[in-house]
Amino acid sequence: MSSINGLQFAKMVEMGSHHLHQNADYVDSLNVFPVPDGDTGTNMNLSMTSGAKETTLHAQDHIGLTAQAFSKGLLMGARGNSGVILSQLFRGFSKRIESEVQVSVHQFAEALQYGVETAYKAVMKPVEGTILTVAKDAAAAAVSHIGEAKDLTELMEIIVEEAQASLKRTPDLLPVLKEVGVVDSGGQGLVYVYEGFLACLKGVDLPKKTVRHSMDDLVNTEHHRSVQGFMNTEDIVFGYCTEFMVKLDSDKLLDMPFDEVKFRQELSDLGDSLLVISDEEVVKVHIHTEAPGDALSYAQKYGALTKMKIENMREQHSEIMDRESTTVAPKQHKYAIVTVSMGSGIAELLKSIGASAVIEGGQTMNPSTEDIVKIIQEIGAEKVLILPNNKNIIMAAEQAAEVLEIEAVVVPTKSVPEGLAAILAFNPEATVKKNAQVMQEAASLIKTGQVTNAVRDTSIDGVSIRKDDFMGIAEGKITSSDSSLQDVTKNLVSSMIGEEDEIVTIIYGEDVTEDEAQEISVYIEQQFDHVDVELYAGKQPLYPYILSVE
Repeated sequence: MSSINGLQFAKMVEMGSHHLHQNADYVDSLNVFPVPDGDTGTNMNLSMTSGAKETTLHAQDHIGLTAQAFSKGLLMGARGNSGVILSQLFRGFSKRIESEVQVSVHQFAEALQYGVETAYKAVMKPVEGTILTVAKDAAAAAVSHIGEAKDLTELMEIIVEEAQASLKRTPDLLPVLKEVGVVDSGGQGLVYVYEGFLACLKGVDLPKKTVRHSMDDLVNTEHHRSVQGFMNTEDIVFGYCTEFMVKLDSDKLLDMPFDEVKFRQELSDLGDSLLVISDEEVVKVHIHTEAPGDALSYAQKYGALTKMKIENMREQHSEIMDRESTTVAPKQHKYAIVTVSMGSGIAELLKSIGASAVIEGGQTMNPSTEDIVKIIQEIGAEKVLILPNNKNIIMAAEQAAEVLEIEAVVVPTKSVPEGLAAILAFNPEATVKKNAQVMQEAASLIKTGQVTNAVRDTSIDGVSIRKDDFMGIAEGKITSSDSSLQDVTKNLVSSMIGEEDEIVTIIYGEDVTEDEAQEISVYIEQQFDHVDVELYAGKQPLYPYILSVE
């Protein structure tokens, strides 16, 4: 294959994403740099999945346009150091080939090299022995062997071979890796992506789980089991992994023009592991800091904040260590966020953005005051915020807050989307009272929609409803009813999206297929080109779709 088009590249992306997804847990287990929080595989997987989704939606023969879709998806979904760096590798790659219908061996190699240069520029203080080194060595090998590779498959074999060799060398460049006996986790993630690319070009399948083979001399079973144990939790200097995006505001820029170099320099004083990426519309930031609120406040001078995520890396590290020892005493959490949801997918989503515990419950199964009190006591927190996510659970939550002997406040969220928005607004440095205020304000900005079945014939708000039909409900008001689930959902979301809205989140239930949910996502993107769509498998009963617009 002397050249590839956009459709062929999309298949490479899909297989690279799949291979990384299958091995994300293993990449997590290698994570010791810059902080041993064990989430590199998870972050890279979520980033790559976002990129692959966007690629699938917009794949076409023109490889430049397909690569742009991949780059956009990676940027919007980028999480963590390695996820952001991965997005920059392919941002540069896509920029280099943006006008090409097809790319040759020579163009592919040069695009990889340009991607490496782009990624290095995005990192405040590049560290060798990481994903950057693996990417750099692999691209350099590709460029130097252009004349020897007769087609793209042979070039990709050279890239994978050098990436694997570079990965094995990472402990020689980063002492902490050698001390613990592992290779770099981000570099390993990139190798999985490249291996997926090669398997696609060769038309072969990859195993679900990659055997460690070449890394057995670096990681023995007993040592691997506790790689995060080389550092004490209290030794983590900057404890909050903080990520957010800034949608640049033209009015604010009149008074304070945005300069990426200056912006990066200002934020560098607040922590380390800083990554800043920007284009004409948005700025993506990742930083490890002790003052996430200061970083958010500074960035807000330039525009509106979106996609905020703050994770306590000390808690992440402690939880990893607790799982490895049955003799460790229960850890005292300073802060806890306890919330309620239906569906295992929603529970996972809530936990991924900061919920300490998720109580199963909802429309037909409301947890009691005792249920809420019990889970909070098991956590052992000093302070707790309770998010009921349902108006019928608010009173039980308020009673629980009164019974507890710790500082506890209810943020009266009435839906899962409100709960998600509230958690994203949480600031671990703020007081309980201040957090409750800010989180409630964030929840109030969310428009919630739900689709469910009618249990009887009726007529409400001028809408005629037949038993077993689907109903679209926006902010508690029925807007439409029909026998077609997809039609009702499309009508519902169309009635909710306004000109000022930016993000639509779709949480699909246990009886909805991914293809059906993707159909709704594509519809929104085609009808409303000013919004971004996020899609999650909530696996909730009763409600085929839960929607939020913000």
